[in-house]
Amino acid sequence: MPDQTLLLKNADVLCTMSAPNADKNHVESEIKGGGLFVRNGVIEAVGESNSLPQIADTIIDMKGHVVIPGMVNTHHHLFQNLTRAVPAAQNSELFGWLKTLYPIWSNIGPKHVYWSTALGLAELALSGCTTSSDHLYIYPNGAKLDDSLSAAADIGVRFHGTRGSMSIGES
Repeated sequence: MPDQTLLLKNADVLCTMSAPNADKNHVESEIKGGGLFVRNGVIEAVGESNSLPQIADTIIDMKGHVVIPGMVNTHHHLFQNLTRAVPAAQNSELFGWLKTLYPIWSNIGPKHVYWSTALGLAELALSGCTTSSDHLYIYPNGAKLDDSLSAAADIGVRFHGTRGSMSIGES
């Protein structure tokens, strides 16, 4: 398969979020007129647009835009996307909310975990999130962490599935 290349150029500001490197040389964290060059989904170069390769399969002029690194979401319960609009759970205290939703969650299975994860990750990706963690703490009816991992792979975000838990009780 031939290389696929992408050039983003002329961003009003490209933010790298860089810090000074080990020998204390300053690394520019905001590049005016910046861009980046990508080959096969891997960023090869970041800098002022005129310093980057000028030929690419796809070239996008980012004038009028700011380019930032992908954001990271460190806490989510993606399976809960399926029940976020249940009227009886709205504006409830934690344990009232849980008592309303646990009976519904007890009926979910692998396809529900997959699709709720895909929905949540797609929404996160649309808002600039490229990495997410998910605290899946229920595994009813054959649901597995693999259901979430498959959805993340299909959406194309970096994903860290974790086993969530709760150590507090209602009392």
